[in-house]
Amino acid sequence: MAITLVNPSGLPTVDVYRQVSVATGTRLVFIAGQVAWDADGRTVGEGDLAAQVEQCYLNVATALAEVGGSFDDVAKLTVHVVDWTPDRMPQLLDGIRRASEKLGVTPAPPATLLGVAALDIPEHLVEIEATAMLD
Repeated sequence: MAITLVNPSGLPTVDVYRQVSVATGTRLVFIAGQVAWDADGRTVGEGDLAAQVEQCYLNVATALAEVGGSFDDVAKLTVHVVDWTPDRMPQLLDGIRRASEKLGVTPAPPATLLGVAALDIPEHLVEIEATAMLD
């Protein structure tokens, strides 16, 4: 496996991700920010952050599979959420949990969560991009 996830001593342990990933593969893969579109370009879960997070994760997984990867190969995620406030964290985590169950994985690479004013269209509440390393 090309990615090793680590929680270093001296840094806080976060339940939903690891603080560091070490990538040792040979192909660096950048996945464009994925929004809550299905394969036909229709928005999934309009107004529902958890449903949109789930779809974004599924879309990242689809993109990774196309190049021979999976969430085990993800070195870093960046999550952009419209009008982020900490009280929305349960919805975010619910979407990750639902995607994890469907994919049979527990994605836990380092992640950055950014609150943003808007995304490409008003119906999109979240966009998730990934960087992966494949052997």
